[in-house]
Amino acid sequence: MHDRLRLRMPTGIASLDPLLDGGVPPGSAVLLLGEHGAGNFEFVQTSIMHLSTLKRNGTAGENLPLPDGIVYVTLTRMREDILKEMSLSFNPDPYDELREEIVFHDLSELYFDASIVPPDWYGEGSAIERLQKKQRRESGDLLAELARVIGGCPENSLIVMDSLTEIAPSLTGGPRWHAFIAFLRGLQRVAKRRNITVYLLLTSGILDRSRELEIADCVDATLLFRWEETGAQRRQRVMYFEKFRGVMPRLEEKDLVKFAVSVSAASGFEVRNIRVVI
Repeated sequence: MHDRLRLRMPTGIASLDPLLDGGVPPGSAVLLLGEHGAGNFEFVQTSIMHLSTLKRNGTAGENLPLPDGIVYVTLTRMREDILKEMSLSFNPDPYDELREEIVFHDLSELYFDASIVPPDWYGEGSAIERLQKKQRRESGDLLAELARVIGGCPENSLIVMDSLTEIAPSLTGGPRWHAFIAFLRGLQRVAKRRNITVYLLLTSGILDRSRELEIADCVDATLLFRWEETGAQRRQRVMYFEKFRGVMPRLEEKDLVKFAVSVSAASGFEVRNIRVVI
């Protein structure tokens, strides 16, 4: 039992994992809540790039199990667009390996079917084929499809959900919001049962703060990414641990709650200049 409690799934971010005793507890639902450009997307990109490398090399360390699979669920973006962005931003070398290592689930057709966007902007095939597919999907539900996709993911995997920002704003009224919150609570529960670690991306400032807090209440960890003014008209990316069940007391004992971070083409997302919160 004690050995199991010591298990950590590495994030793959070399400057962060030692501060977390090797990584995050497997089965954690982690909310990455960030201001525009403050680093939450770069955190995910760096994590999955480095985890892919670790999986290929088969190295992590004792009590540091690597995910059996990396699953990327996208609601509006194309697989090639995501891979191209990572290659252009950081390192083009692992492009082919990432294509093979990451399993993509593109739900954009279901997402856009509920909008006024013309089918030929996002669908494939002839106009008639696109219309037929849209008619077959009109009764589909995005949350139900997300649940189906996650239910089919392997145990001990890492799932990236890109992103809650594309789901939550349209669900803020009445029973649809309650269904969304129930989905998140169910996701946290199944993550524990199947040892799945989930990254949930959400852009801050789009939802009311009360809605953000309600989402944060459904997860195990909330990492907040912000910009701070540092003088001389310069801005610094900062990452806060707002909540981390089972880990927060250890971080607070070491005063490791707030970090300056940087993003570089060579190393991706990095923790810099550990700060003590006063």
